[in-house]
Amino acid sequence: MALVVPGALGVIAFLSLQLSDTSWSGIVGLIGGYFAAPALVVVGAPFADRGLYPIAILISAALWLIVGFVASRRATRNPMATWTDFWRHYLAMLVGIWCGIAVALIVATVQIGSGVVDWT
Repeated sequence: MALVVPGALGVIAFLSLQLSDTSWSGIVGLIGGYFAAPALVVVGAPFADRGLYPIAILISAALWLIVGFVASRRATRNPMATWTDFWRHYLAMLVGIWCGIAVALIVATVQIGSGVVDWT
């Protein structure tokens, strides 16, 4: 269950990049890809070597499985645990990871926009 949300988001991001060539599809693909696979930020996507993408996706899948494991352990502290308990704990961690990704994207945007990267 831990891979459902990032998996669906990853599929949407991938399809937006493959099926459309508009500016919005690039934004959806990049941001959706980062939120689905946070390790893409670590390897430097989209500027990094594309050969690193599968490794980043596998590392991200492992991260989401660990998040799901922790959420399940927290949820089952209660002997009457339900899926609502799991999703509550899972979403708390998911939001934390996504806030970290958002901060990384904001910092990268500010750094690129301030002329740190010379595009000429």
